[in-house]
Amino acid sequence: MPKIKPLVWLIFIAIAKIPRPIGSGLFIVILGFALRVAFFGSLPPSPHWDEISLGYNAYSLLHTGRDEWGMALPIIFRAFGDYKLPVYAYLAVASQAVLGLNIFATRLPSLVAGMGLIIVAFALGRKAAGNLVGLFSALLVAVSPWTLFLSRIGSEANVCAFLIAAGMYFLFTGKFFRASLLLGLSIWTYNSARVFVPLFLVSYLVIFKYFKRLSTINYLLLAIFFIPMFIQILNPVGQARYQNLSLIDSGAIARISEWQTGKWGGRVLYNKATYFAANFVRNYISYLSPNFLFWNGGSHYQLSVPNTGLLYWINLPLFYFGIFLLVKYPSKFNRFLLLWLLLSPVAGSITRDSPHTTRAIVMLPLPMLISALGLNYLVTKFKWKTAVLAVFFISLYIGWEQYIIALRRYQTQYSWAWQYGYFQTVQYIKSQYDNYDRIIFTKRYGEPHAFVTYYWPWDPADFAKNKVWDYHDNWYWVNELAKIKFVNDWEIKDYVTNLPFDGKYLVVSSPDNESPGTEVLKINFLDNKPAFIIKEI
Repeated sequence: MPKIKPLVWLIFIAIAKIPRPIGSGLFIVILGFALRVAFFGSLPPSPHWDEISLGYNAYSLLHTGRDEWGMALPIIFRAFGDYKLPVYAYLAVASQAVLGLNIFATRLPSLVAGMGLIIVAFALGRKAAGNLVGLFSALLVAVSPWTLFLSRIGSEANVCAFLIAAGMYFLFTGKFFRASLLLGLSIWTYNSARVFVPLFLVSYLVIFKYFKRLSTINYLLLAIFFIPMFIQILNPVGQARYQNLSLIDSGAIARISEWQTGKWGGRVLYNKATYFAANFVRNYISYLSPNFLFWNGGSHYQLSVPNTGLLYWINLPLFYFGIFLLVKYPSKFNRFLLLWLLLSPVAGSITRDSPHTTRAIVMLPLPMLISALGLNYLVTKFKWKTAVLAVFFISLYIGWEQYIIALRRYQTQYSWAWQYGYFQTVQYIKSQYDNYDRIIFTKRYGEPHAFVTYYWPWDPADFAKNKVWDYHDNWYWVNELAKIKFVNDWEIKDYVTNLPFDGKYLVVSSPDNESPGTEVLKINFLDNKPAFIIKEI
């Protein structure tokens, strides 16, 4: 068993005694900030391509008023062809205006949103059942792997989680203008909100009969946010992301056709509707399952530590017991939380790759809040309050230490998932740029042009006008930028072989398809396996 360090006892004293709830809450906020900001730019080890894309588009907006493709003040960003929603990029403009183009500025909006979620969790928990639940909720948000990890990266979903949670608080407390503003912004932040928020609002207004309580201003504000969203969704640009993730893709259609001819029941049992329904139900259940929440988490290496729960195992009995309490004691607020919980998996359930860590982001901070409700019941209904709290805090700290061990291992073993090595590579080719006629750069690790523009940094006006690109497979591929040529990894050898003999070239290749030439530099991942091999020809 890990040694129980003084920190756990400080937390225990601050919360168990509860002399001043606001002071204890401030302690938790400071703790959450410390855990998020420590090694902020290097854990995870480097920005991945989505962070790079958001950061460079913000840089382009700041300096030109246009995105990387030359579009003025866009409300959706083409990026690689995945069409990112605008809120995060515009927030990053503000952070870059102060801090410049760097990973701290790019990730700062997510950090601030993560801190905001701790405060909102306290407010929601306090509204649900008093100060103790508020403090437990805030603590779990501050230290849980799910919220902690996403607060350390440039995550649109993390900002969306804060906007939705804050909007929910104001919605329930009757501050409809603030709720409309925050929930309206959320649907321009991350795509899951575009499913969840309209569905929740309509359900909430119908079930709680609040249609008449909304003023004309509230409806006007909602219209300003939602009408453009629905218009955007109806055109191919707005549908692009979902088309790439839909349950009914070409592979699904092929399987359905095969089952229709090869299985009993034919078209009656095997068709798009039954396929969609069966997979939707399976996906929906997976989002509330222990496997996803407490044991293995999501399967995407850039969103959480593999084979590690999004919540600590001590939350497991508390979470499901808390759901039982919501059902058993159907107060107005408990019904509000249940509605939120039951609708939160819908957005992720209509896509592939479920359960997905960020597509379930609209659920936050419910798992922590519901766990706090379960813990609060045990503390207030049983005589052994101190023993229950001691078990909780010791178990929480053991889970924390195990997570830190997993995180350190992840840092080394999965640096490749974060495109580690691009920074060093770009800095080297920038220093040698004038010494070569052409630089050939592998596409092995994805979107090398984005890392070149970000780390250089490249003049956005020049990039928007002079890059050479093509569109295929629902993606925008940048193939050339000035004298840098981006080449598919498997084509590197042939491309280099056919270069004119009278030139001087620098080739950045992967170890999988190493280029001929004289090696001048090798850049390794953090596990010391080679990432980039740079040669001179």
